Amino acid sequence: MSTGQRFEIFEDRAGEWRWRLVAANGNIIADSGEGYSSKQGAKRGIQSVKRGAADAAVEVLED
Repeated sequence: MSTGQRFEIFEDRAGEWRWRLVAANGNIIADSGEGYSSKQGAKRGIQSVKRGAADAAVEVLED
C-alpha cells in the first residue's frame, strides 16, 4: 500500500545529483544534504536511508 510519499532525484544548478523525500501533501520532509556526482550515487543514498532509518535511534538534543 502506498503512503503517498515519494523520493525525487534531480540535478541541481551545480550539475550534482540530489534526492528529496516528499510527503503526500507535497512538503519536502527530508533531503540528501549533499550533491552526488552521478544519478546512481543519489539512488545509493536513497537505499542507504531506506535501510538505516527504520532502526535509527531518536535523540532529543536540548540546550
